[in-house]
Amino acid sequence: MRSFLLTLSFICTALAGFAQTGTLTGKVKDKKTGEAIIGATVSATASNVAATDLEGNYSLSLAPGTYKVTITYVSYKPLTLEGVTIEAGKTTNLNSSLEDDAHSLGEVTVVAERQVNNDISLIKDIKQSNIVVSGMSNEQIVKAQDRDAAEAVRRIPGVTIQDNRFIIVRGLSERYNSVMLNNVLTPSSEVDVRAFSFDVLPTSVIDRILIYKSPAPELPGDFAGGAIKVTTRNAVTENSATFSIGTGYRTGTTFNNNYYSYKGSKTDFLGFDSGTRQLPGNFPSTTRFQNLSYAERAQFGQNLDLPNTWKPEKATASPDLRLNFGLNRVFDVAGNRLSSITALTYSNSHLRQNTFRSDYQQQQADGKVDTNWNYTDQLSGNTIRVGLLQNFSLRLNENNKIEFRNLFNQIGISQTTVRQGFNYETGGVKEEQNYALRYESRSIYTGQLQGTHSTPDQKNTFTWSAGYNFINRQEPDLRRVRTQRDAGSEGPFRVQVSTLSTPYDAARFFSDLNESAYIAEGQWQHLFNAADSADVENAPKLNIGFYAERKDRDFNARTLNYKRNAGIGGRTDENILNLPLDQIFAPQNISFPNGLIFDEGTTIADKYDASNTLGAAYAGIAKKFLDKVNFYGGVRAEYNWRQVTTADQSGTYEVDEKKLYLLPSVNVAYNFSLRSLLRVAYGMTVNRPEFREQARFSFYDFNENASVRGNNELKTATIHNVDMRYEFYPSSAELLSLGVFYKRFINPIETKLEAGTGTNYTFVNGKYATSIGIEAEARKSFRELSGSKFIQNHSLVLNASLIHSRVNLGDQASGEAQDRPMMGQSPYIVNTGLYYQDEETGWQYSIMYNVLGTRVYRVGDEQNPTIYELPRHVVDVTLTKNFKNRMQVKAGVTDLFNQKFRFKEDTNQDGEIGSSDLPIYLFNRGMYSTITLGYTF
Repeated sequence: MRSFLLTLSFICTALAGFAQTGTLTGKVKDKKTGEAIIGATVSATASNVAATDLEGNYSLSLAPGTYKVTITYVSYKPLTLEGVTIEAGKTTNLNSSLEDDAHSLGEVTVVAERQVNNDISLIKDIKQSNIVVSGMSNEQIVKAQDRDAAEAVRRIPGVTIQDNRFIIVRGLSERYNSVMLNNVLTPSSEVDVRAFSFDVLPTSVIDRILIYKSPAPELPGDFAGGAIKVTTRNAVTENSATFSIGTGYRTGTTFNNNYYSYKGSKTDFLGFDSGTRQLPGNFPSTTRFQNLSYAERAQFGQNLDLPNTWKPEKATASPDLRLNFGLNRVFDVAGNRLSSITALTYSNSHLRQNTFRSDYQQQQADGKVDTNWNYTDQLSGNTIRVGLLQNFSLRLNENNKIEFRNLFNQIGISQTTVRQGFNYETGGVKEEQNYALRYESRSIYTGQLQGTHSTPDQKNTFTWSAGYNFINRQEPDLRRVRTQRDAGSEGPFRVQVSTLSTPYDAARFFSDLNESAYIAEGQWQHLFNAADSADVENAPKLNIGFYAERKDRDFNARTLNYKRNAGIGGRTDENILNLPLDQIFAPQNISFPNGLIFDEGTTIADKYDASNTLGAAYAGIAKKFLDKVNFYGGVRAEYNWRQVTTADQSGTYEVDEKKLYLLPSVNVAYNFSLRSLLRVAYGMTVNRPEFREQARFSFYDFNENASVRGNNELKTATIHNVDMRYEFYPSSAELLSLGVFYKRFINPIETKLEAGTGTNYTFVNGKYATSIGIEAEARKSFRELSGSKFIQNHSLVLNASLIHSRVNLGDQASGEAQDRPMMGQSPYIVNTGLYYQDEETGWQYSIMYNVLGTRVYRVGDEQNPTIYELPRHVVDVTLTKNFKNRMQVKAGVTDLFNQKFRFKEDTNQDGEIGSSDLPIYLFNRGMYSTITLGYTF
């Protein structure tokens, strides 16, 4: 808010300094029809240019003098008016009419793709949409210098980002969103949550991002926060090539010699493991290994061809590297235009952060709180991203078009954690040094073949697409180990080797997830008026379509433990147990019965198979009534068949759920004028459990020091959604909106703390939940505020949300607050950006601000208070210079203030966070500075 007030003060001061200007206003019409021309260019000088708005009006602030005014628009004859006099403090009105330039278009066939990646096109589509929608164009993304979709979408009203990857819309967690990439649902990229990781999409391949907030027949039925549609670049009109190289510097990371790493594989720099971390091909399966004797298991442990590295080494983090190459080509294929877009991206980034972690016992009656443990984690991470986009578009004629879109991303994350601190719950105070070496690779492919076909009269349009999604996520050879010594001792740290297979002592963990999906969808739209009629936008429309998807997933995890023999035919030699970490797990120390036992820690619950078949059909009709009311309503029918097979020690669990849902929706807009309207919408949606949430697999997270387990009894939630929004469009590039929304959830899916030893979370259905909020958005150009060119080149984007939600867990509360805010909810969100762009000089800059309110991070119970994430203020600054030789230099600073991430528990359990509440996690990621050099060929 402070940034907004400073911006407002700056504007007012500038206006006062330029009060001696005059104003030129007018309206531009079609000379033949008398209709307003939208988007006509009106220029008085090279730097004083305006575009007509939705009603054909324009306004220019000019210094006193005499001008030659030129008005132009495509397919119209240019109009030049000389001797236009402007007087200080006065308004000159100049209305004009343009004639069709029939001669210039006589024998020419114009073939062009509609541009959707700029702000004017975006705002126009938002206004004409039948649905409540917010969005962001590529033009705004470029100004902000966002690197991937996750960074870009947080500037859309009602949107926040969690873990730098997942979208939260209207304060609802990522599970309540559906994500479409070019009309096809994307796969979930995570094991534990239903979410699409938006950091896999570089902004260089994005045309626009739209977030639909009210249901509609053609939208997926499985959402409550937002249906997010990301459109990638598809067609070009000319040949070009671009290349950019950039580097980044992060305070606390870059050139820091306390950055930890370990030797990986020779292909880590490409984002995948070459096999160095994989179990040998001849290594026995889990069942076969468990049937071997301890001596035979020890032989495999001795011959295990995996690195015996358990402790990372110090290194120096190099600056980040980013490479981008783009190639656009247009070909003539038998008289038809084929356009090709290729984008190749590569990034190599580093992050080092120190995280303070603590855990406490329940507060006593006298207010005293004892500590269970406190640690400082030194986390070092290296992330590699390789992305390839290849899109083809073949325009057969003005009525038929075929598109083939492909996107592949390979991501590799190498991460080390060095944990140092004290544990007070081990029967005496112990000083600990614990280590985790982790590598994760993700391969994500999505492809779509799409056709668009129209009848010659343009009254009927049929679109169809066939898609395929694939994701592979591997976590090979996650190594974790604990070492201890008595607090205050100067002796060596002793490696903790248990007699049991535990998730946190010396072990190697492997996991592999594969998911594939086949998609087919089609839609027929019929216009009841001819497409070339004067009122085509208001013509009644009928939409009928279908969507079909088959998704299959298999997941397998395996744990191999190093154990101490406490009496099975002998005992482990104490000399071995006293060896340092870099020697204790050497092959010669793995033997039976007097060495270390090499054992299978995998359980029957460490795998699951799942499938989901979704078939949907819908129909919707749009109709205008009384010249003011736009109606769009219909129904979507979804039949869903879900199967999940998993097991644990108590038996096998089968999920076999078949359900049909009828999802009605109504969207009504009342148009006060061409510039303003009021929207009211209602729709019913669902929220289905994710595969992982219904599988009884339990995973221990070393960094969180907690386990998560699925629940096969989860039900599908249903949601009733109500929206109302007022929208005002001052000009073709400006927007003001104010909206409210209400949602009621039946059987909402929530995360719950399980009773028992340690910290264990699972998923349950609550009784009901509600969410109510208010949203505001403003996009304002300064072009008409002053005669100063500097002021005119500015624009302001401001959006804010206030949200209140409550969830009632009913009988599932069991020690938790039965009525509390929904997990992950941000009670308020503020995003604002000040942008400057001078096309003549090539200079651009932006200043952006973001803050979100205190939200529930982890749900607690009577013994473990709820954990909250506290607000932090984020300011980003970018500066760009475009040179006339097609070179571009871009610099930026992200998270300028580098405020601390703060997570506190509600120690006194009063429902608020105050000075008496204790910290759980504290860390900084560092201010991040980048500079990029680009060139267009």
